[in-house]
Amino acid sequence: MKKAKQTAEAVPATAPIKIKIGGKEREFDIDNPVLPDWIEDNKLTAGGYPYDKKMKSEDYEKELERLQIELVKAQAWLQTTGKRVMALFEGRDAAGKGGTIFVLRQYMNPRTARNVALTKPTPTEAGQWYYQRYVDHFPTSGEFVTFDRSWYNRAGVEPVMGFCTPEQHEKFLDETPHFERMICNEGIHFFKFWLNIGRETQLERFHDRRWSPLKNWKFSPMDIAGISKWDDYTKARDKMIERTHKEFSPWIIVRANDKRRARLAVIQRILLSLPYDGRDLDAIGKPDKKIIGEGPGFLKD
Repeated sequence: MKKAKQTAEAVPATAPIKIKIGGKEREFDIDNPVLPDWIEDNKLTAGGYPYDKKMKSEDYEKELERLQIELVKAQAWLQTTGKRVMALFEGRDAAGKGGTIFVLRQYMNPRTARNVALTKPTPTEAGQWYYQRYVDHFPTSGEFVTFDRSWYNRAGVEPVMGFCTPEQHEKFLDETPHFERMICNEGIHFFKFWLNIGRETQLERFHDRRWSPLKNWKFSPMDIAGISKWDDYTKARDKMIERTHKEFSPWIIVRANDKRRARLAVIQRILLSLPYDGRDLDAIGKPDKKIIGEGPGFLKD
């Protein structure tokens, strides 16, 4: 069993949670610093992940640097042409959205590469058109904007946790493709990424958050509440992708149990989609089709 380093940071205690996984009844106690073997042994291969070892650090760093050089070129092209890029990052809690956005933007000029991570709506925002507070953050000429969660809160966490009505959820699924068609018709290069992880992967990352003195601020009551709602989130995810995956705004699915491979796959997809000056296709490389694909079909493979 893997033993986590204990932290002096006070985190409220929670009761052990009963989980049925792999056909077996399990008990997960996040307040126990020892990670159970059934999680440790499956944290990478969970959910049918196609690799049983993480990408080597040295290989990852070399590929990442090549891709980040290309991102700097792409940003210069945006500045010259006035083109706009907007990328949404969605996925379960602990899917790796923040880390992926970080390496994507790491060497880009922050003046024209912004990340948007909105808190819950204010009373004023709650009374607005649902999409309005997101539109306020859309890119202007030459900008590259990422969203760490987006309007798709209404297709996932809100219906699962009871923060919206079934009618609001259904209306969102009907209207969102029309909303996104307008974004694409406006000429914005628009990406929607779903980072997909297995259940044991998520539990290991929650446990790491709970016991890390650097990351325990990420651990929240919402994480605990979501552990027992895995199946509800799966149903909401599948419905969302089925209803909002369109040719003009496809869902790009990235299998993200290995954060390194996932980050590279995301950056590759963006770079291969932008016709920027000086693009080096050899440096970008070819997509790993075991890791990245599109729509409901890839999600179920």
